[in-house]
This record gives sequence, C-alpha cells and structure tokens, in this order.
Amino acid sequence: MLMYPNDGFHELGRQECLRRLTKVPVGRIVYTRQALPAVLPVNFHVNGEGAVVLRTSAASELVRAIDGAVVAFEADDVDAVRHSGWSVVVTGAAVVVTDPAEHAGLARTVPPSWVPSPQEVFVRIEPELVTGRELVGGRTLYGVDLTA
Repeated sequence: MLMYPNDGFHELGRQECLRRLTKVPVGRIVYTRQALPAVLPVNFHVNGEGAVVLRTSAASELVRAIDGAVVAFEADDVDAVRHSGWSVVVTGAAVVVTDPAEHAGLARTVPPSWVPSPQEVFVRIEPELVTGRELVGGRTLYGVDLTA
C-alpha cells in the first residue's frame, strides 16, 4: 500500500513503525515554542503500549512547552549511499508522568538523558497516530533507479 501515490514510498503498519522505533537511539520531538514550530533531537524509549517516553530535566523549557500539548515525534534510519531508509512519526498528547509507581518503572527502563539533570521527569507521548514510510533500495514506484 502506498502512502502517497506516485512518490515511491511504501506505508509501514503501526506495529512495524513501533518496532523500528526501538532500533534507533535518537529521534526528534516537534512542538510549539512561542507560537512557532520547534524541533529538538532527544534520546527516547518506546514502552509496551507503544508510547514514546523521554527523560529530561524537570526545569527544562521543553517540559513547560509540551506538558498537556499535542506533539509529534519523528525517528528515522537513512542510508544515503543506497538511497533507502524509513521514517516514523508518532503524534499524540505529551504528559509528564506523575504516578510514583510508573515513574519508578520508567527509571529502570528509559535510557538516561544525554544531558543529565539532578531533577529528572519522564514525558510520555501517547501514540494516537502512528505513521511511517520506507524507500527500499533507492527505487521509485516507476522503477527508476535513484542510485544511477
């Protein structure tokens, strides 16, 4: 099934998208900062329900901007030589985890932030919409070899 007719990319199913997210260490959170789009690279974890979880400073601008807001999260894996790769986007509400039991469980499973802080919080992005697409082997829908 093609996501966008005639563009040569193949749509990935929800479970395949979530599986691929577990294979890369860094993604990008897309949110609104001062009424403008903002993108920030972050390390992350995908929990058993498919939610994307970030560990960050409780005092960060990011937490203030996204708690309770709808955000997008994107991760990908691209091979520039072969002109192939995939991209996955998770869209949903971001919430700071406040439940102590959930917080303790996440502390054991979510990788440490690359910018550690003495007061860390976990932000969970609910996977309300999960989409992904893949280009395999550098070939378009029309059979045109992009590597030539």
